Amino acid sequence: MKKKIAFIFPGQGAQYPRMGKDFADTFAVAKQTFEEADDQLGRKLSSIIFNGPEDVLIETKNSQVGIYVTSVAILRTIHSLFPGFIPSICAGLSLGEYTALTASGRLDFTEGLSLVQH
Repeated sequence: MKKKIAFIFPGQGAQYPRMGKDFADTFAVAKQTFEEADDQLGRKLSSIIFNGPEDVLIETKNSQVGIYVTSVAILRTIHSLFPGFIPSICAGLSLGEYTALTASGRLDFTEGLSLVQH
């Protein structure tokens, strides 16, 4: 019997300083995802995510986009390590629904980033 895997993505409130930094430091695809987000946003969101301070990270304008970008960076890392791996189902809590849509191929990263930042 084939195992079924679900991806469940977090919503606002899951943020913490340095989230995703270990992925960005270890995996090129994760680092590229943070850089792509910085370029599209026109600001160094990755610096806020990786270095804080926490009171700036928890601001909605930073936390929501930060969680989305970090989740996609980890998702892309999983896909790079396990090519062809497709979860049986993707779900998200509130904001995490955008990442679930991205993970399922219904929303590309730049569209999701644009929606989450507004």
